[in-house]
Amino acid sequence: MNRWHFFVLGASLGLALGFWSRQETPIAPRAVAKTQTERAERKLPPNDGKLRIICFGAHPDDCELRAGGVGAMWAAQGHHVKFVSVTNGDIGHWREAGGPLARRRYAEVQKAASILRVTTEVLDIHDGELMPTLENRRKITRLIREWKADIVMSHRPNDYHPDHRYTGVLVQDSAFMVAVPFFCPDVPPLKRNPVFLFYPDRFEKPNPFTADIAVSIDSVIEQKVDAVSVMDSQWFEGGALGSASLIPKDEEGRKKRRQEVRAQHLARNRAVANRFRDALAKWYGKEKAAKIGYAEAFEICEYGRQPTMAELRRLFPFFNE
Repeated sequence: MNRWHFFVLGASLGLALGFWSRQETPIAPRAVAKTQTERAERKLPPNDGKLRIICFGAHPDDCELRAGGVGAMWAAQGHHVKFVSVTNGDIGHWREAGGPLARRRYAEVQKAASILRVTTEVLDIHDGELMPTLENRRKITRLIREWKADIVMSHRPNDYHPDHRYTGVLVQDSAFMVAVPFFCPDVPPLKRNPVFLFYPDRFEKPNPFTADIAVSIDSVIEQKVDAVSVMDSQWFEGGALGSASLIPKDEEGRKKRRQEVRAQHLARNRAVANRFRDALAKWYGKEKAAKIGYAEAFEICEYGRQPTMAELRRLFPFFNE
């Protein structure tokens, strides 16, 4: 066999290996059974013509902080809203960690969900250890498909926390895969790509956040603050960077501390309204926008469906109220 034969044989093997490497890795029967069981346990909304929104946050509090207002407003109109924490938050405290903290934070977001009237799910991935793997891409893709989402929200891929960044990467990577029939073929693909949106942040590199959509949440601000404030592990006690010094020993001090937490959350949402006043004016008009006290804002991801202004007004029906 001469060198030409070796070349042809090598090229043929390379093409064959390349083809097979591109095929989706088979899922073990046990993993398939587990996925099917998890899906059966999820409560999916009926096909009633209402909007379906799914929001992804890296930790059990991220969705509530960034989309709790619009989530409550959609839910009040009968639309179907789901919050997903991609990690279980099991290192997000200065005093405790592991299973006990994960269970505590799960209980907190479920209590918040009952206040906002949304559905909440927490994935079993360790806090601080999220990676943009094929397995996790499949998880996110399946969740979006199962919810038959019209809107998908997440962090931007250049956020400060690795879990935030990789949540953004995973959701952004799903923006195409949700419609591909032979990726996760155990769940029917979406016939129409959702609109993908990002939460705001202040990071400038490689690109700053653009407020394509800004929504007044004045009508639900107290409801949102009620929901966020039940997460004692993160706010009353300070989360991963807190300390025992934040927790007053006497009842009067504890009451004052809770008032401080509420004031912080009100200020956070007031700052969003002030920062994106021009974007609010685009949707509400300059005169009305000037009176808005609290807001949430979102950027349209280039990878999903690119909606018109008319479609955005349909997807965000609050603009017409």
